[in-house]
Amino acid sequence: MKIYADENMPYVKDFFADLGEVTLVNGRTLTAAQISEAEVLLVRSVTKVNEQLLSRSPKLMFVGTATIGTDHIDQSYLLHRGIGFSSAPGCNAQSVVEYVLSSIFVLAEKYQWNLRDKTVGVVGVGNIGRLLVKALQALSVRVLCCDPQRAATEADFPHTPYEQLLPQVDLVSFHVPLIKTGANATLNLLNSETLRLLKPDCAVINACRGEVTNNDALLAEAQSGHKRALVLDVWANEPEPDLRLIAHTDIASAHIAGHSIEGKARGTEMLYQALCQQLGLAPRLSLAQVLPAPQISELKINSNFGLLDVQNLSRLLYDVRRDDALFRFYMMQDNKTQGFDWLRKSYPPRREYSSVRLTGQEVPEFLTTLGFNTQIN
Repeated sequence: MKIYADENMPYVKDFFADLGEVTLVNGRTLTAAQISEAEVLLVRSVTKVNEQLLSRSPKLMFVGTATIGTDHIDQSYLLHRGIGFSSAPGCNAQSVVEYVLSSIFVLAEKYQWNLRDKTVGVVGVGNIGRLLVKALQALSVRVLCCDPQRAATEADFPHTPYEQLLPQVDLVSFHVPLIKTGANATLNLLNSETLRLLKPDCAVINACRGEVTNNDALLAEAQSGHKRALVLDVWANEPEPDLRLIAHTDIASAHIAGHSIEGKARGTEMLYQALCQQLGLAPRLSLAQVLPAPQISELKINSNFGLLDVQNLSRLLYDVRRDDALFRFYMMQDNKTQGFDWLRKSYPPRREYSSVRLTGQEVPEFLTTLGFNTQIN
C-alpha cells in the first residue's frame, strides 16, 4: 500500500510503516502528479484536498487530516468517489488550551490584571472551547459562552448570543471552525462593526482560523491609535500574513497553538486507528508507545499551590513568549529564507501539562481539571 503523508506529521512512519510504504511530502506545495500512485493520503490543514488534487489518484481509498478543522477538505467529492475519510477531532485541543492559558498569563502580568476580576468570552465551545471553559472556571475566572449550534441542540447550554457577549467581556477568545456561508458563518466574525461592540480595552485572542478575525479591521483599528491587547496565532493569507499587523500584537505566532508533541502525535494516532478500522485490522501501536520521555516528569507540590504558582509552572513547561520571539525575529527579516512554514516545520518540542505528574499529600483538584497528572502520596 502506498501511503503519502505530510512531512510535518510526527511519528507517521512509526504508526503506518507496517501498513505500507510511507512517502513524506510537502503539504503546502503538493500536486496531483506527486500522489498519482497514492492509496492513502494523510494531510494537515495547509493542504487543500479537492478534485483538482485527487484527479490523478485512481487508487486512492482513504484520506485523513490530522486536524480538528476540515474546511480544507472537499468531503462531498470524497463521498462521490467512495474514498474513506477521517479527521482528528480533539487531537490538539489541550495543546491549544495551554497556548491560550499561557497567553492570558502573559497578558495578566503585562497589564497587571487580576484574572478573577475578569470576564472571558469563549466563542465556539466545541472540542477546544469546552476544555478552555473548564480550565478558566477551575481558575475561578468568570466565563461567558457563545455557541449557537450547541444552544440549538442542548437546552441547558449556557449560551450568550455573540453580539450580547462582546460588550460584557474583558477578553474574547475564538475557537470556531471556518464557515464561509450560511446562518452560522464565521468568516470575518470579528470585523469593523463587531470590534466597536467590544470594550475599548477588551483583549482579543484568535487561535482557530485566520479569516475568523478580519485582519484589515484589526490593522485599521490599531493604526487609528486604538490600542488593545491582541494575540494572533492564525492569520489571513497564511503563509504570508500582513506584516504590518505584527507590530500591533502582544503575542504573534505561526499557527502553532496546537503543535505540542502530544497534540500532533495524537492526530497521527487517530488517523492510524481510523485506517486500521477501514482495513479491518487491530491497531498495533498506541501513543504511549511512541512518545519520548519528558524532560520533567514529576514535581512535588504543597496544598497551598495557587494561581501564581500555576502561572509559574505553566511557564516552566511552555512559555508562549518563546514562540512570539521566534515569529518576530524570522518574519520581520527583509530577506527572510526561514518564514512561516519553516517556523511550523522546525517547531521546537513542547510537552503538555499531562506529561508532568504532580504529587503531594494534598493536590488541589483544579490542577487535574487543567490537565495535569496528579497523585496523592
